[in-house]
Amino acid sequence: METARFASLIAATITMGLVSGLFYGFSVAVMPGLRASSDRTVIETMQRINVAILNGWFLLGYMGSLLFTALALGLHLPGEGRHALVPLAGALVAYVLAMIVTARVNIPLNNALEKAGPVDRIADPAAVRRAFEGTWVRANTWRTLLCTVAFGLLAWALVLHGRNA
Repeated sequence: METARFASLIAATITMGLVSGLFYGFSVAVMPGLRASSDRTVIETMQRINVAILNGWFLLGYMGSLLFTALALGLHLPGEGRHALVPLAGALVAYVLAMIVTARVNIPLNNALEKAGPVDRIADPAAVRRAFEGTWVRANTWRTLLCTVAFGLLAWALVLHGRNA
């Protein structure tokens, strides 16, 4: 049981770190880098990113964060694992909230951007960009913060686990 607890906690922390880092990268590099780009460049770039990101490596991190954190929480419920329950529960709540932001804001905006069609056929690219960029960036900031909180809580759970192992 101890090995499973530790392995799930390590897996949760690693996958959460990957997702947190991905969203952080968008916050500090990708979107600021696109800010000075033309409307068509922003649309085309984000359309391409939205297709490219749907791959197994992304899904491993994105879904793995949820599954491994929930597993770690479940495995820490009985007996001597209870010392890490508070940070594990907090990490799970923070990540679920980040997933809600993604599902309710970022994904619908990504889908709307895709529905706008090929960038060279968009009549008013400035309007498409305005409808996308500001809201997407704000939502990404929230999910970055939530995932960073979740990552920090998982790191705390690792420290507590190590102290009580």
